[in-house]
Amino acid sequence: MKKLLVVEPVVAFYMFAAFASYPVMQQYVYRRLWEETINTSFVDNNNMSYCELNETDPIYLKQKEVQEKASLFTMKLDLSGNFISILVAFVLVSNGDRCGRKISLVLPLVGNLLTSTFLSITAYYSLPLSFLFASAFVSSFFGGMATFLGGAFSFVVDLCETEKQKTIRIAVVDFILGLMSGLGGLSSGYILRGTGFMWTFATFSFLHLINVFYCTCCLGDTVQVSELSPRSLKEGMKETFSGIYLLFKSSSSRKRTSIILMLCVFMIYLFTMFGGSSLFTLYELNAPLCWDAIYVGYGSAASTLISLTSFLGVVILSQYLRDIYLVFLGISSYIGGIIMAAFANTTLLMFLVRIPCSLCSMPIPVLRAMLSKTVLPTEQGAIFACIACLEVFTASASIAIFSSVYAETVAWFPGFTFLLSAAICIVPLSLLSWLKCGAWHEDDYVHLVSDEDSVGESADS
Repeated sequence: MKKLLVVEPVVAFYMFAAFASYPVMQQYVYRRLWEETINTSFVDNNNMSYCELNETDPIYLKQKEVQEKASLFTMKLDLSGNFISILVAFVLVSNGDRCGRKISLVLPLVGNLLTSTFLSITAYYSLPLSFLFASAFVSSFFGGMATFLGGAFSFVVDLCETEKQKTIRIAVVDFILGLMSGLGGLSSGYILRGTGFMWTFATFSFLHLINVFYCTCCLGDTVQVSELSPRSLKEGMKETFSGIYLLFKSSSSRKRTSIILMLCVFMIYLFTMFGGSSLFTLYELNAPLCWDAIYVGYGSAASTLISLTSFLGVVILSQYLRDIYLVFLGISSYIGGIIMAAFANTTLLMFLVRIPCSLCSMPIPVLRAMLSKTVLPTEQGAIFACIACLEVFTASASIAIFSSVYAETVAWFPGFTFLLSAAICIVPLSLLSWLKCGAWHEDDYVHLVSDEDSVGESADS
């Protein structure tokens, strides 16, 4: 049977299940903590969760306490096992240049399958919430989302023949990420209302099971696995880390500086965007919005439009603007939207936040493409390993910091974290200006790779 080289369906199913499960998990934790703190059942009817708006009512104070507990619990849960996840992502993705890309796809799928199954069991038997930490720790050994995305983007780049094709193909995958995350968020509310928590998590387990079958039985690999395996564990670890080391050590000063600046812009922007948007669900559950699962799903689905407009922005604007200008435009779009979210106190205004944010997803695929274009074909695994590790580290740091800030400020101004996110965006804009002042042009991709070829030839001689 001929193997397929189409990874996009795997990405679609994975992101749908992952992003649909995240708001459901947050709501499950919120309801359990509500019942434990207030000693009453959670009220959910008429598309509006129960929110006490009278600040003098004792329930209002308990409500704020639940918000703080849910924020901190989610932060701790996301941090569980993240160090192991970073190490696994680093090893698997960087070894993809030599050992193949499929392992970086299959292992995270198995980890998510186990996690969703355990969540289903937890919901059915009402197990203590502390058990979720053990599940998160075990699943971290399978790599998580960082490993999966690193493997998926490396897989796609291997199939590209031109530099422009890299930008478009990476943008397509990022569009799928946004599209399926939005559809997952929209569907999660209806699935949850119709089936309950246990069967909702079981549905996500089934989707991950389909993905595991496709990857193992139908998907081919873009890298021919070397028949020369390392002779010892020490040699294997040396080969694993040498790719990353040589990427920076053997590169020209110009190339090394460009890579570091782009990685910093990528990491800091992802930190601000992920940290700010990750609090939307708690912000929407809180007064005065008081959204329920359906409205939370609608809010998550609104990101579908952002993904579509950002994707169209990359495809259309890349014909007229250089990559670096697309990044400038995307960051500016995010700043406008997140400032608006800080003062959104009605349902309509919260939905309208997505309009100024319409291009905020552009910087992520464009920066991935810029980094991929800057390195040699044999260094794709190394650069995407760096990106994957930075992603999981950034996600952990942003959740920890923004959740802590939200817990401390929710009582007097819930939108403070959104303003903080906008302020931090000044840093990547400044780094981009530095990169641009260094006479960065599209032609630099060719020059940087040519410099690297020269360095390699000198080393060989």
